[in-house]
Amino acid sequence: MNLLKALATVSSMTLLSRILGFMRDAVIARAFGAGVATDAFFVAFKIPNLLRRLFAEGAFAQAFVPILAEYKNRRGEADMRLLVDHVAGLLALALFIVTLIGVAAAPVIVYLSAPGFAVNPQKFALTIDLLRITFPYIFFISLVSLAGGILNTHSRFSVPALTPALLNLSFIGFALWAAPYFDPPIKALAWAVFCGGVLQLAFQVPFLLRLKLLPRFKLNLRDEGVWRVVKQMGPAVFGVSISQVSLLINMIFASFLVTGSVSWLYYADRLMEFPTGLLGVALGTILLPSLARHYADQSPEEYAKLLDWGLRLTLLLALPAAVALALLAVPLIATLFHYGQFSAQDVLMTRNALVAYSVGLLGLILVKVLAPGFYARQNIKTPVKIALVALVATQAMNFVFIWPFQHAGLALAIGLGACLNAGLLYYKLRQHGIYSPQPGWLMFALKIAAAIAVMGFCLRLAAGDAILWLAIAPLARVLRLTGVVALGGAAYFGTLWLLGFRLRNFVRRAA
Repeated sequence: MNLLKALATVSSMTLLSRILGFMRDAVIARAFGAGVATDAFFVAFKIPNLLRRLFAEGAFAQAFVPILAEYKNRRGEADMRLLVDHVAGLLALALFIVTLIGVAAAPVIVYLSAPGFAVNPQKFALTIDLLRITFPYIFFISLVSLAGGILNTHSRFSVPALTPALLNLSFIGFALWAAPYFDPPIKALAWAVFCGGVLQLAFQVPFLLRLKLLPRFKLNLRDEGVWRVVKQMGPAVFGVSISQVSLLINMIFASFLVTGSVSWLYYADRLMEFPTGLLGVALGTILLPSLARHYADQSPEEYAKLLDWGLRLTLLLALPAAVALALLAVPLIATLFHYGQFSAQDVLMTRNALVAYSVGLLGLILVKVLAPGFYARQNIKTPVKIALVALVATQAMNFVFIWPFQHAGLALAIGLGACLNAGLLYYKLRQHGIYSPQPGWLMFALKIAAAIAVMGFCLRLAAGDAILWLAIAPLARVLRLTGVVALGGAAYFGTLWLLGFRLRNFVRRAA
């Protein structure tokens, strides 16, 4: 399989999901704005979403996929199917218990995750109600992650990449047509989360049936492979939880700031998730199975070359994305969200957070590429230790930045913490002899810097005064933003082409 083609496929599916995600956020912003109701919902949604990243896409995927790839390559189909059945049985039981606890303990969870809400009894009670509806999402989405791990190991990358789009469609449908039937209307978004989880799981079932790998949910606590996954998940949960705890602490800080701070951070984070999902998550998804196969085949040279390929693509695409987000913050936010209840003040406050986030975009994406270099070798302890250092540094920066920059200081701390995380991962990969840079990096970086300079000049000139974007009509904003983005893309890739970059130079075959 051509990995560049696989990356394009996954990224295109992710792009569709992200576009729908922006449509969903635009609909939510227009209908609900940024206030008490949205702050309550975003906190209620962030808890199961945090657990999703913690247990499903994070720790579980890192522990399960390398071991599943090993079974597929070395032990054969029969043993692999048994592993899937037994892991599914234990996972479903654990998720059911966690879901019951989460629904019962909703008041305690809300108090711990957003203590600032306790001073407003109405806001606090609303958040509890919304959390009880959204919490079962963790059950469905974790099983979706199990299915996605199976499909990715068999190089069916497009299906898991497309699956998140169903949650966005659920949000859009409930926000547009179901909200008037709920009291308060914000409860429609909570039920959209619940139904979106069911839809995503149902979507993947036919593809598992084609592979004859639909889990049969057998509970066998004596299966050696199951306990290997569980043992790997221990440090993986701790490692992933460090970054998620950092986000949760940010939410706690934000709950004490002015009303709207949680929402402004949410909308900025959604824009940041566009490049991180399109590039970081997509690259990590396709790298992990191939790296695991190279490790199983004892091919250290190919292992290092594949990591080098991932790092070059990251630099090629993440750096211009970071610069563009910073330069086009107001045009992007105004075009996507400045409708209905989402005011000009909301645009400017979200802009501050987005610019702060963009400082750390490269680090956020590099972590997604560098960490699989350890996960594929079934070494989870090293990135866990590094993430712990990054967490301490991030919280120290929170205390420093929150006073002068308010909510934007929290975003800046997250970004700089990710850069520290990525730097330490790179250092350890070099120190352990896992990765050695291939020739030509200096010239490669200089050419990218030149192309970014040209792109930045064109974007700054074409975008004009940021405040004017708040005054022009919605259709004019869309058309103008489309033209500005097209100009910036043409300037960047055109400069790279003139400097000798060609698409064929980045083609690479899977293991």
